[in-house]
Amino acid sequence: MVTVEKHGIILSPTNREFENNGVLNPGIYQEGNTVHILYRAVQEGNLSTIGYAKTEGPLKIVERRDHPLIIRDFDYEKQGVEDARVVKIEDTYYITYTAYDGINAMGALATSKDLIHFEKHGIITPKINYQEYERLVLCCGSKLNPKYHHYYKLFAQIGLVDDEFRLLRDKDLALFPRKINGKFALLHRIWPGIQIVYFDHWKDLTKPFWEHYLENLTDYIVLDPKGVFEVNYIGAGSPPIETPDGWLMIYHGVQETATGTIYHAKAALLQLDKPENEIARLELPLFSPTRQWEIEGEVSDVVFPTGHALFGDDLYIYYGAADKHVAVAKTNINELLHELRIQP
Repeated sequence: MVTVEKHGIILSPTNREFENNGVLNPGIYQEGNTVHILYRAVQEGNLSTIGYAKTEGPLKIVERRDHPLIIRDFDYEKQGVEDARVVKIEDTYYITYTAYDGINAMGALATSKDLIHFEKHGIITPKINYQEYERLVLCCGSKLNPKYHHYYKLFAQIGLVDDEFRLLRDKDLALFPRKINGKFALLHRIWPGIQIVYFDHWKDLTKPFWEHYLENLTDYIVLDPKGVFEVNYIGAGSPPIETPDGWLMIYHGVQETATGTIYHAKAALLQLDKPENEIARLELPLFSPTRQWEIEGEVSDVVFPTGHALFGDDLYIYYGAADKHVAVAKTNINELLHELRIQP
């Protein structure tokens, strides 16, 4: 059993217009004793940008900007720049995020040299509609979890499957913090599982690249839902953490209940040189919504981990609570790795 201590809320909405409805799902980059927090800031009308705060140590906020760090610049993100994840590879920060145009939620990329100035590189996930998607994944045959056909069937039922502008929903992008076998490695989420894609440069992620990828999607699935706590779907959280035992991945699992969904924080271990291979995952959640501020909010019963920082052996997990606040939980990384190693 892994011990988890919840330290509570560290950021909440303010009366500033850009974050008056919610602050949540923070991207985290640790620099020594400093933690940079790139959080999703939501204003009334469900319009999102990325706000910025900084800590001294894991919890003490020492700076918070009164304006967004990353704003909505383009049509593909005209309603939301959401749920950033941050890594630094060599001398460049890579910020992956969900771009939402009011209909489509897709993965996008920005880069920075200083976490002050950002260059956006646009959508990097498949620009493929659901008819194209269904045709491509049919090549996978019976090896593919039937849930991968869910959205096509849903949109067919409600008469939207012929909408060529309704594109494949692909969210929860998290880069590994270093290249693997000389290539960038990116986790992403085509419902209901977590997949991985390798590439030399984001410009390689063209429509033909993704078409070939989707025809062979079963080769790139890292995790699919397993067990009651993630029976609905799962999604990548914090960028994976390199350990001697493998890549430690903190992710979210969504449970379906008679009264609605519950988002749990989960943990898994992936092979270092081939992270599409699962070594182990916790059967039980690492932690779940138990506090009032996790149970009641814009979306109830949600803990949504998106970043981490390590102080000694203490792993601090930063997460969105009920789509309203940013909160932090702590566990011992060695205890967590031990628990993963002994999983049946």
